[in-house]
Amino acid sequence: MNIEVKISKRPISYKIAMKFLHKRVEEVKSNKNKELLWILEHPLTYTAGIRSKNKEILDKNIKIVKTNRGGKITLHNPGQKIIYFVLNLNKRKKDVRKLINVIEKSIIEFLGTCNIYGRTDKKNIGIWVNKRKIAAIGLRISRWVAYHGCSININNNLDHYLKIIPCGLNSQKVTSINKENGKIVKNIEKKIVNIFIKNLIEI
Repeated sequence: MNIEVKISKRPISYKIAMKFLHKRVEEVKSNKNKELLWILEHPLTYTAGIRSKNKEILDKNIKIVKTNRGGKITLHNPGQKIIYFVLNLNKRKKDVRKLINVIEKSIIEFLGTCNIYGRTDKKNIGIWVNKRKIAAIGLRISRWVAYHGCSININNNLDHYLKIIPCGLNSQKVTSINKENGKIVKNIEKKIVNIFIKNLIEI
């Protein structure tokens, strides 16, 4: 598997990240560059997916960045890990459901290393802990190149969710690893990379 792993230690603005991601998507489409697994954080940013609605914005003073990923309005902020992908399904399995399953499986496996039991929900995409959402997933497929990815709440400020209805859900249904067990997670990026690289072999 010819995939580049990129880990950013400092928060990257959403605009800069998207510019880099879209450039890589076009390069992968034309076989000019490797697939990508990128772990990073964003400064406080609210993004609206293609299914978002204005009524999901509770505080009209916040700035919303529109994006072409699937899903609704969500939050990115320090302490939340973002995992972006650029995966060429032309050279893997052209099965979007399988890709989502692998992402879900990987997040659940990572949470397990933190002694947290995560699960999927038949009605709502993402990963849940006791009916509280801890990880979100949003993808886009273009000519069978899959990109965007997922986010996992580690120790971020959950109060920022109060200004929106995240993913169409009320703010009481959002949680983080720190909120669930109060522990500091070590070697986060290493654990995430190892788990995702191992499981991506399935697609």
